[in-house]
This record gives sequence, C-alpha cells and structure tokens, in this order.
Amino acid sequence: MDLFEAIATRRSTRRFLPDPVPRELLEKIVEAGRLAPSGGNNQSTRFIVIQDRAVLADLARIAEGEFARMEAGHDTYKSLRNSIEASKRGGYVFHYDAPALIVTANKKGYGNALADCACALENMMLAANALDLGSCWINQLRWLTDHAPIEEYLRRLGMAEDEWVCGALAVGYGAGGAPVRAPLAHPGNPVVWR
Repeated sequence: MDLFEAIATRRSTRRFLPDPVPRELLEKIVEAGRLAPSGGNNQSTRFIVIQDRAVLADLARIAEGEFARMEAGHDTYKSLRNSIEASKRGGYVFHYDAPALIVTANKKGYGNALADCACALENMMLAANALDLGSCWINQLRWLTDHAPIEEYLRRLGMAEDEWVCGALAVGYGAGGAPVRAPLAHPGNPVVWR
C-alpha cells in the first residue's frame, strides 16, 4: 500500500473479531513503532504487547474499577467522561475486546515522552492499516497511569519503575471485515500559508 493511501484510508476500529493476530504481523506493527522518530534520538519508548485474554480482562476490570471511583463534571473531556459513566454502569471494556493491546510507556519527567509515543502509535496505526488490520488509539491507561492498581499491574507486565503510560493501541481484525478504505472529508485542522 502506498504511504499516502495508508494515511488517507486509516480509520479507528472499535469492534473486533476475537481471532488472534499472528505474531509475525504484530512484530511488523511494533517494529514500525520502534522505527518512529524520538526527541534527540532518545529511543526510550517501551512497547508492552498483550495478547493474553486473561491479562486483557484483568486490565479492563482494574480500569473499570478506577474509572467508576472518579467523578465527571460538565467540563470533563468527553471521552474521559464517557469512560467514567460507562464504568459506573458496569461492563466497560476500554480496549474494545481487541485480541491485542500494545501499551507504550516512556520515562517520567522526560519532556518528549508523549511526543515520542505519539509518533510510535501513529506509525503502528499506519502499519496495521497496511496489513489489513484494524486499530484504535487507546488513552484510558494514560488517564489512569498514576493510579496505583494500574501502575502496579503494568509493572508486573514489564513497565519500569521510572516509566508511565503515554498511550496504547488496540489491534485486531475488524468485526465488519476488511477496513473501510474510502477517504473521509476533513473540514477541521486549518492550514495557514504565508
């Protein structure tokens, strides 16, 4: 797939088939993330690839419990408010039951942590699209990264003591079949030329 086609046709997938993603495809996706630029070529982004259904279920249960303890106000970011409200209702699975979740973590206090992980996540989303896989950027673990139950669980999975979650990526085969490839109109993101 041409790079510009991969960019123009990338979509977020929020309904996944339970079918596991072959390891060789996940390795290609993670390698695309590892090759992303980083501030000063720091290369400090850690990738935690989770395919174990029990681990994914544990993360969803812990996250739901943490969100359910939070309160949302009228000025709370819409997606965060949705996570809180869905958790209070019960049955909330932040990773959309994707068969794979790739968590990106980086050094606490490192000024480019979010930017470096964002570059890696975008590369991985484009790679997933090129491989006919669905993906969706996941912020929920970042919102909970300083909550002890999430932090402790992620440390058991390989996140270092001096790291925090910057984002994650749900990956799998879309429940609707192959990804939709029709480009969407983008009326936002103004461009100013001088």
